[in-house]
Amino acid sequence: MSRCAGRATLRDRKTATVSAPMSAFSDARFLTSANAPAGFADDQGTEVAFAGRSNAGKSTAINTIVHRKNFARTSKQPGRTQLVNFFSLGADRRLVDLPGYGYAKVGPSMRRHWQKLLETYFRSRRSLAGTIIVVDSRRSLGEYDRLMLDWCRSLDCPVHVLLTKADKLNRRDGAAALAGARAELGETATVQLFSATAGTGVEEARKRLQALLGGARKSHPPADGGAVGN
Repeated sequence: MSRCAGRATLRDRKTATVSAPMSAFSDARFLTSANAPAGFADDQGTEVAFAGRSNAGKSTAINTIVHRKNFARTSKQPGRTQLVNFFSLGADRRLVDLPGYGYAKVGPSMRRHWQKLLETYFRSRRSLAGTIIVVDSRRSLGEYDRLMLDWCRSLDCPVHVLLTKADKLNRRDGAAALAGARAELGETATVQLFSATAGTGVEEARKRLQALLGGARKSHPPADGGAVGN
C-alpha cells in the first residue's frame, strides 16, 4: 500500500469519527418501567427526568442527546410513553422518561392516573437532581408545562427547557420563540432551541444533562413522601 493511500485511509477514519461521534453516555442501558411508585428504580445517586407534552418530541430528543437510536421508543402516534421509564447512564446516574401529558385521545381515567403518578414521582424522589421539560418551539408553554415548573420550583429542582423542532422555524421566528420563553420563564429555568433533525443545540443539551447529573438539589421531599410544601 502506498503512503498516499495510507493517508487517505486515515483521513477517511477521521471523517467517520466526526460524522459518528462516540456516545457521551456509552454505559447507557434500560433499567425498568413502572406503572406505580412501587416499581420505581432504587432512589440512590442522581437522576434527571424528561417531561413534556406527548407530541413535543421528547423521545426523539432523548435519543439524540444520549446518541442512541431507539434508546427511548419513538412513535408517529403521540402518547406512546405510558410508563415511568428508568435508564442507567452509569456511575449511579439515571435518566427518567416520564409519560407524555396533554394527549387528548387518552381517556379521563388514564389522564388522572398519569397525573397522580407524576405527582408522586416528584414528591418522593430524593435522587432527582433536575428536570428537562420538552416544549414544541412552535407552541408556548402549556398548562401542564407550568404545573411541572411549579412542582420543580417547590422542590428547588433545577429545570432546563428544550424548545424542540427548531428546524421548523426560520431564524427570526426561532429567535422570537427563544426570547419569548426566556421572558416568561425568567430565572425559573434555563432554555434553549433544539432540533434533532438539524443538530441545533444538541451539544448544549448534552452538557446541560451532564451538569444536572453532577449537581444536587438544595432541598429534598420529605422522607415519608409527604406533600410538597407541607
